[in-house]
Amino acid sequence: MAAAPRAGRGASAGKPSASQTVLIAGASGMIGSELQRQLRAQGHAVRTLVRRPPRSETEFAWSPESRVLDARILDEVDAVVNLSGASISRIPWTSGWKKQILNSRIGATRALAEAMGMAERPPATFISGSAVGYYGDRPAVRLTEESSKGEGFLADVVEAWEQAAQLAPERTRTVMVRTGLVIGPGGATAPLRLLTRFGLAARVASGGQHWPWISLHDEAAAIVHLLTSRIRGPVNLAGPTPATSDRVSRALAEAMNRPHAFVLPERLIALGMGEAGRELLLASQKMVPAKLLADGFRFRHETIEQAIAELVHPEERPASGSAAAGPTERESAA
Repeated sequence: MAAAPRAGRGASAGKPSASQTVLIAGASGMIGSELQRQLRAQGHAVRTLVRRPPRSETEFAWSPESRVLDARILDEVDAVVNLSGASISRIPWTSGWKKQILNSRIGATRALAEAMGMAERPPATFISGSAVGYYGDRPAVRLTEESSKGEGFLADVVEAWEQAAQLAPERTRTVMVRTGLVIGPGGATAPLRLLTRFGLAARVASGGQHWPWISLHDEAAAIVHLLTSRIRGPVNLAGPTPATSDRVSRALAEAMNRPHAFVLPERLIALGMGEAGRELLLASQKMVPAKLLADGFRFRHETIEQAIAELVHPEERPASGSAAAGPTERESAA
């Protein structure tokens, strides 16, 4: 199946035209679905990679485990966005599942990077998924893209994942988007909402550990922004106002008009979830979006309260450009 001609054929690497053809791997997930919506709303053409037989002219089959991908597809797109990877929310992290977490990310990313290398005209931009796990557990440390790698399973996974992304051709501008908790209808937010709905909202351990968060809208909008940016390398995808886990869970309880009366002890988390609990719930990562802010990106949701309010009550979303005022990072240490 031939790919449609790309909109920005005459654009130089790093300077694509306004209307682009974007190829997405992992397009069916929560982030991928919102990204597709925003891209199409802005007039971009979307192509997707699927692991089943294609059902339309905009879908293309691939097998990342076998690194099977027709490199000619990459000749016809301006940008590639890679959102593939096995869920880290599946508990417990058995040795087999940890291997799947790593291999699913490395395999998909290498398959895309190698295909770009074989393309006659590789895409101008490659935006590859990454994660806050790179920083490990860093209490009280303000984490920018310049911060060093931390320790732990996820830190090692992310390091290998980003190294795979950098196998893309030099002429392709490569960006690794380090994401934390995405406030949306699915993903890690879903179990938190379910517990809150049944009145089981709880402070997680001390509640003082920072959970990097970003709204689903801003996650996708930031990726769209990066398509026409000159930024390379790692980019922190997090809301501009850091929030502790207690602030996240309380904001959710308040928005849903439910109690926040329990405490989930650190010992219970460690016993019940093991390594996954320590790295996902107990780690503290005060990640800030330094590069995005310096690049002029404007967040629709500047505080966790704004993001959760729109998630729980989407019908009350303010008109574009009139988001409710909230404390900025300078005004709130939480």
